[in-house]
Amino acid sequence: MTTIKPEELDRIRGKQPGVPMIDVRTPVEHAGLHVPGVHLVPLERLSAAAVESLPGVRKSEPVYLLCQSGGRARQAAAKLEAEGFTACQVVEGGTAAWASAGLPVNRGASQVMSLERQVRIAAGFLVLSGVLLSVLVNPAFVWLSGFVGAGLIFAGATDWCGMGLLIARMPWNQSQTSTCCSK
Repeated sequence: MTTIKPEELDRIRGKQPGVPMIDVRTPVEHAGLHVPGVHLVPLERLSAAAVESLPGVRKSEPVYLLCQSGGRARQAAAKLEAEGFTACQVVEGGTAAWASAGLPVNRGASQVMSLERQVRIAAGFLVLSGVLLSVLVNPAFVWLSGFVGAGLIFAGATDWCGMGLLIARMPWNQSQTSTCCSK
C-alpha cells in the first residue's frame, strides 16, 4: 500500500479520466460530501468481488481509496491487498484533505456528522455512564469506563475501531441510494 496526495491524484484524473476511486465511508457520509466520480463501497461491505465489479478496476492496476481522513482507507487497502490487489493507493488525508485542497467535491443538501465524531460521542457517553452508575448504583460499573478506555487505546494503537465499525452499521448511517456514485 502506498499513499498519494489529493493534488497528485487530481492531476492523474485530468490525464486519465475514469481512474478507479473508491470511497469506503458510510452512505450517509458519502451523501454529505464526496469526490466526483468516486464509487461508494462502504468498508463493512468491501470485498475483492465488490471492487472488481466496478468499471476499470483490475487487481494489478492502481485503485485509489478514500475515507474521511485516511484510517478506513488504510484498512480497506490492507483487506484488498490480502485478496490479491497489488496497487492500492490511499489518498492522504482522505475526502477532508481533498476538499481542503480546493479540489472539486459534490455536497449534499444536509451536513452529516462524521463517523469519528459519532464514536467520540458514544465513547464519552459510555465513560460518563460508567462513572455515574459506579457512584450511584454499584461500584462494579466502573469497569464499563475501563473497558471503553481500553478500547480507545487499542483503536489508537492498531487503527482498528470496533465501535466505529458498529456505529457505521447503524440505520442513521445507511441510505437507500445505490452503492455506486458517478456524479
